[in-house]
Amino acid sequence: MNSQRLAALISIAVFAVVLVSRPAVASDSSEMVATEAQFLDGFNTVNAAKAAAACTAPASIIDDFPPHHWQGPTACADWFAAFLTAAKAGGYTNNVVTMGKPWHAEVDGNTGYVVVPTTYSYKLHGKPTVESGAVWTLAMKKTPDGWRIAGWAWAQH
Repeated sequence: MNSQRLAALISIAVFAVVLVSRPAVASDSSEMVATEAQFLDGFNTVNAAKAAAACTAPASIIDDFPPHHWQGPTACADWFAAFLTAAKAGGYTNNVVTMGKPWHAEVDGNTGYVVVPTTYSYKLHGKPTVESGAVWTLAMKKTPDGWRIAGWAWAQH
C-alpha cells in the first residue's frame, strides 16, 4: 500500500470516528441542558427536592447572596434553603429564572461544562423586576442516573 492510499484511509477513518461521535456529544449536551432545566423548574416552582435531584452529592455552589458558597453532599438543598431565607428577608417573590441558548457546552467523557445566559424575573416588594444578562456557569458530571450538576456559579450582570 502506498503512502497516499494509507493517508487517505487514515483520513477516512478519522472522519468516520468524528461523524459517529458527534451525535453522542450533541446528545450529551442536550441532556446536560435538560438537567439544568430540571433544576430551574424546581427553582421556579419552589420544589427544592426537584432542584436538588439535578445535583450530584457532593456539589459546590457560588452565588451572590450570603454565605456565597455551599459545598458538600447537601449543597443544592442548603443553597435552596438559604435562597428562600434571603428572598423572604429581601422581599423577593415570584422568582423565575429562564435560560437562554448556551454560549458554550463541552463534553469530555463523563464531565461537562456549560455557560448559559439567564434572565431572573421576580417581584421586589410587589414591584415586577427583571435582571437580564446574568451568567450561569455549570460543571456537570455523568452518573448512572444521567447528567447531574456537580457545581455552579452565578454571576449577575
